[in-house]
Amino acid sequence: MIIESLKSLYNRDLNKLKTEIEAYQNEENIWKTDKNITNSAGNLCLHLVGNLNHFIGTHLGNTGYVRQRDLEFSLKNIPQAELTAKIEATATMIDSTLSQLSEEDLKKEYPVVVFESGMTTDYFLIHLIAHLDYHLGQINYHRRLLDL
Repeated sequence: MIIESLKSLYNRDLNKLKTEIEAYQNEENIWKTDKNITNSAGNLCLHLVGNLNHFIGTHLGNTGYVRQRDLEFSLKNIPQAELTAKIEATATMIDSTLSQLSEEDLKKEYPVVVFESGMTTDYFLIHLIAHLDYHLGQINYHRRLLDL
């Protein structure tokens, strides 16, 4: 039951991320920063894709993804279409990975310690949705403030 809910929420929010990136009128503004806005929407998008591919793909789906977190914040000027393709691929990976998990798998301890102590897989998957949504809100404000 919770697996279907998780799949639905990740799909919904990654589609919203794709919509936000596609909504930029001027593609160059995806990479814009200004005063106290130090992360561009493009870098936040790369960060979300990297984060999800690492924590869900690598550790739960055995995809072989190797995260380069520094590049998530240093790469610039990746085309809008490439960003949306990365989002789509991430959504597909999450759906596939979660489809392979059982309800019992969700109650097991997540395979790596991320915070100060261990946690269940379902707890961490919910945390990752909250993290996605936090940055999704930042991207929405970034677009409305800086895509002029």
